[in-house]
Amino acid sequence: MADSLDALEQLIRTRRTGDPASSYVARLTAKGRAKIAQKVGEEAVEAAIAAVQDDAPGLVGEAADLVFHLLVLLADMGLSLDDIRAELTRREGVSGLDEKAARPA
Repeated sequence: MADSLDALEQLIRTRRTGDPASSYVARLTAKGRAKIAQKVGEEAVEAAIAAVQDDAPGLVGEAADLVFHLLVLLADMGLSLDDIRAELTRREGVSGLDEKAARPA
């Protein structure tokens, strides 16, 4: 059974090609990848601000917005949560410091 993130990912994928007049996902997708990426950045900043302000309920809401917009961006790139899961699995057992040091400059 799919969890709520998997279900949301599927819903986003079906709505991307819908009517922009009736679907936020379709409207955002129609504006292009740069606009989607901008929304991801905005939501990330808002989440960080909520955290700095010690606003737990605000952080939960902003984190949900961030994940939603990130899923829209991943779909636009032809990527999925499975790609993220695979990358996290690849990193299992690797120190965060070692993983970061191994990244290309």
